[in-house]
Amino acid sequence: MNKHFVNNNTITPPYPDGTEQAIFGMGCFWGAERKFWEMSGVFSTAVGYSGGGTPNPSYEEVCTGNTGHAECVLIIFDKNLISYQSLLTNFWKCHDPTTLNKQG
Repeated sequence: MNKHFVNNNTITPPYPDGTEQAIFGMGCFWGAERKFWEMSGVFSTAVGYSGGGTPNPSYEEVCTGNTGHAECVLIIFDKNLISYQSLLTNFWKCHDPTTLNKQG
């Protein structure tokens, strides 16, 4: 089982009962992930790539802009402690939709 490096919760299924997941693509995932793991009610976060046509791209490949992938954050949250709307509010506070190439 993989553990989150900040809160030591699992970042892979199975997740606790009552949790849900959301995925947000908002540019460079390292800073974006932190904005979510700091929220009360978020169980864990993990980063990766979404979309694109290159199977299992490396970080360097994605940074070229040639794979079509976006850096994304998976959020596992307790729906009884935090709403999806709160996650969306955080997303829009952190995300600039005018950023080119889906990456910061």
